[in-house]
Amino acid sequence: MISSEDAPVMEPDTMPVGCAVQTSGLVKRFGDRTAVNQVDLRVPAGTAFGYLGPNGAGKTTLIRMLLGLTRPDSGSMWLLGRPVPAERSAALRRVGAMAEEPRFLDHLTGRENLRINAAARDPGAVGRIGGALERVGLTGRADERVAQYSTGMRQRLGVARCLLADPRLLILDEPTNGLDPAGIVEFRGMIRALVAEGRTVMLSSHLLDEVEKICDTAAIVDRGRIIAQGPVTELSAAGARTVVVQVSDPGRALPVLTSHPASRSVTEDGPQLRIGLGPDAEAGRAAADINRALVEAGVDVYQLEVPAPTLEERFLQVTHKFEEEAVA
Repeated sequence: MISSEDAPVMEPDTMPVGCAVQTSGLVKRFGDRTAVNQVDLRVPAGTAFGYLGPNGAGKTTLIRMLLGLTRPDSGSMWLLGRPVPAERSAALRRVGAMAEEPRFLDHLTGRENLRINAAARDPGAVGRIGGALERVGLTGRADERVAQYSTGMRQRLGVARCLLADPRLLILDEPTNGLDPAGIVEFRGMIRALVAEGRTVMLSSHLLDEVEKICDTAAIVDRGRIIAQGPVTELSAAGARTVVVQVSDPGRALPVLTSHPASRSVTEDGPQLRIGLGPDAEAGRAAADINRALVEAGVDVYQLEVPAPTLEERFLQVTHKFEEEAVA
């Protein structure tokens, strides 16, 4: 635990209204490596927020700093309107957190593990055990020893432990690890239900598709830096725009597509050709013009579509740009 005497000097700043989590200029170094690099994070209250990045991007380090498990080198942090680490204990009373893989006493049952954790919480925590187990789908397995649990079941029990605090804020690190497809669908529903109750859920993940399906807002992080942040719909809409075609003769189509003024790149995707559009191209107009050019070249077009931009495309777009800037 970090005492206020050990804490680094924090910047004189205030947490904006409507944020469950804020960081300002947060930095953490391990020797010559900067794991968290000048991170300015805003997590709107009452939303599902995704902290999205590849493994090794600094996601877990940020969470550990928020929880007071790792000391930042510089910067400021607030949880639920309280500065941390100065008011860490008060802030964490209404925070449920799962950092990295949850650990339990394997020789005890899931319910017994929760009873031990509830004893360290407020007096009402014991009464929340049954509801927490039901919410994560473990009621029928709660009286089995944790040693018999799968990885996915341990993840569920970790979330149940978070719920004992009746949290206003949940911070979850890679919470879908080990879950099967059905479990992931159930997890999405649980997160949306928690948000509907007015709670805030901040989850870190490297699974772009899951963040896009679960979260309202997100930050994309790479090499310790936030490189894009905002509503998921806006982040996705800013992703790379493409036109996908399936044609009678890909060999004849390729030179037509690569020379088209709206085309930035052409890649083969199975039986389809995927045309990446340039920044100035309007997708609908470009698609119509590409179709016309192919027909005029004697190529039959079997299928043509303009897929909606995805968060994955936006992620690849900004991380590739970040890599180019780093090399330069």
